[in-house]
Amino acid sequence: MWAKICYICKMATINYILQGENNPTKIYVRFKDGRSVDVKAKTRYSIDPENWSVAKGQPKNLKEASLKRLNEDLANLKNDILNYYNKSASLELINAKWLKDFLNPIAQKEEGVDAIPDGLISHVDYYLKHKKSSLQHSSYKKINVFKHLLERFQKTDGRHFLIKDVNADFKLKFENYCKKEKYSPNTIARAIKFIKTICYHARNNGIEIHFQLPSITFKVEKVEKIFLTKDEIEIIINTDFEFDYLDNARDWLVMSCETGQRISDFKRFNKEQIRFQDDVPLIEFTQIKTGKIMAIPLSKRVRFILDKRAGEFPRSISDQRYNEYIKEVCKIAGINKLTKGSKFDNNTSRKDSGVFPKYELVTSHIGRRSFATNNYGFIPTSLLINVTGHTTEAMFLEYIGKTVTEKAIQLAEYFK
Repeated sequence: MWAKICYICKMATINYILQGENNPTKIYVRFKDGRSVDVKAKTRYSIDPENWSVAKGQPKNLKEASLKRLNEDLANLKNDILNYYNKSASLELINAKWLKDFLNPIAQKEEGVDAIPDGLISHVDYYLKHKKSSLQHSSYKKINVFKHLLERFQKTDGRHFLIKDVNADFKLKFENYCKKEKYSPNTIARAIKFIKTICYHARNNGIEIHFQLPSITFKVEKVEKIFLTKDEIEIIINTDFEFDYLDNARDWLVMSCETGQRISDFKRFNKEQIRFQDDVPLIEFTQIKTGKIMAIPLSKRVRFILDKRAGEFPRSISDQRYNEYIKEVCKIAGINKLTKGSKFDNNTSRKDSGVFPKYELVTSHIGRRSFATNNYGFIPTSLLINVTGHTTEAMFLEYIGKTVTEKAIQLAEYFK
């Protein structure tokens, strides 16, 4: 499919054209300089061919905001090419390389060095490539999830976004897309934070950013901090289960509430990691996420479980099965108080907020939060932070959901 609209500067003309019928299809620019130069190169812009006017060589419906913006971008690109032509015509050979280098300046490579991409999604790949050795597997997966979200947004918008395109208008369109797709406010906020991280990484590597980027903000809504109370943990401990797989899952759940560790750490516990220091049993391991070497005393409840299992930890279990089984454990134990929170909906692949029986809100993370929340105010916060791995007290308090007022009230207890 070829369409033509010409802009003349001296003997040079520019035609915007489409080739192909895929949706979206890349927009090409054809540059002619009399009979001596006739070259073509791919721009960073795309469009649904149904929205392209073959006769005019531009988007059809300019009342639609995204198409109007695309048309403006094409007009600006035209001016940039012609201005560059006027400056370089007497200095450089005007050929296909000249046009491609102008359209994709960062795509040029230094000898033996990969180019630093200025496209938003392509820079995500660049970021992952150079950060892979320092990223945990879980972080790597999350970044790819955000990347796929960006790809879907970009396809819907019909535009190939550059780093410098991330501005207030981009944020508004991205938020509206995410809301339409029923993403939660906090997921959207995390995505915007991630996009800013990518943009700043690009800036630190010499890529231009938009002047509005630093002023782009995102709002994180308060979410309910779900944890098991001391009484609920006691009920779970004293519940009998008909099936061994539930007894096994219950023991892991209790251990997580007693050690305050992530599932990636506690599910790797084994008896070879146990040592004694002045008759105090400790478990030593390295946290997966932080790389921190840990030594945690084993509580009476943990020792009881080990004695019950002849010194062995519960059987290994996959993350998915663990999440399923501990919900069943808590349901049988009667942990069914109506509780405000959010849970994952398999049908929509999104989290739904509302009021649910508490056992439905139980996930693998609940043990760590239960440990931190139940022991806050009874064990010095500095020691709790050492176990949970939080960097600051502020992060720890946010994690357990303690407000400044609640801290003051708890402190007042010490003065009675």
